[in-house]
Amino acid sequence: MRRLTWFNTTSLTLGFAFLYLPMIILVIYSFNASKLVTVWAGFSTRWYGELLQNQAFLDAAWVTLQVAVVSSTIATVLGTMAAYVLVRAGRFWGRTLFSGMIYAPLVMPEVITGLSLLLLFIGIGLDRGVLTIILAHTTFSMCFVSVVVSSRLISFDRSLEEAALDLGCSPFSAFRLVTLPIIAPAVISGWLLAFTLSLDDLVIASFTAGPSATTLPIKIWSSIRLGVSPEINALSTILIAIVTIGVISASLVSKRQLMRQEADEKAAVRAEA
Repeated sequence: MRRLTWFNTTSLTLGFAFLYLPMIILVIYSFNASKLVTVWAGFSTRWYGELLQNQAFLDAAWVTLQVAVVSSTIATVLGTMAAYVLVRAGRFWGRTLFSGMIYAPLVMPEVITGLSLLLLFIGIGLDRGVLTIILAHTTFSMCFVSVVVSSRLISFDRSLEEAALDLGCSPFSAFRLVTLPIIAPAVISGWLLAFTLSLDDLVIASFTAGPSATTLPIKIWSSIRLGVSPEINALSTILIAIVTIGVISASLVSKRQLMRQEADEKAAVRAEA
């Protein structure tokens, strides 16, 4: 292994500081007793209590949570199906167009995506609200799920499916009993990625949200235009904690699944020997 030089160490330190130091400062100042977000006046959890009494933020948080859970679940199902088709269906008529439609939202500017969805909803006469936000978030997040699941399916040992088929399983049963449990860590990771993308989306939601449905990022954006309040710091800290817990949980689940798979493979090898 190559040793860390002073240049590499300095580069890593500056890079991590650039990424995470603002978050650390935000978390620290969320416990500030002062109303001024830039002046430290002692440790206090006052703003967390006031945040829980702010009905506007609570309503926006509930809408955001509903949208994130529903859209990420639908996106995971559709993204997994799309990944399975791309990896297992081989060459078929329209494959290039299908794959292009799957990957296009990954590189498409969010402003273009949001504007096109807005025009679509207006064209079909669909009132903007929670439903339109869910449809919009499902549209762009399923592409990320498809990429994550595709990378796992490419390295999947198809002989396991063939063995299940030889033992009498139908193709759907083989997928449900063999393939899906093995690619479950990738599916869970895709769901968490879709959930995170929906949770902090601002641009697309601002195009597709209506007066009756305001997500938390939109509410935060409209609030900071009048100045950053300590409640915003407290709310941002809670969001950081939720995302951190989700990432750690996904890592632990993936690691446990990998260890279990390795143990099963070793047991199979010993049994054959």
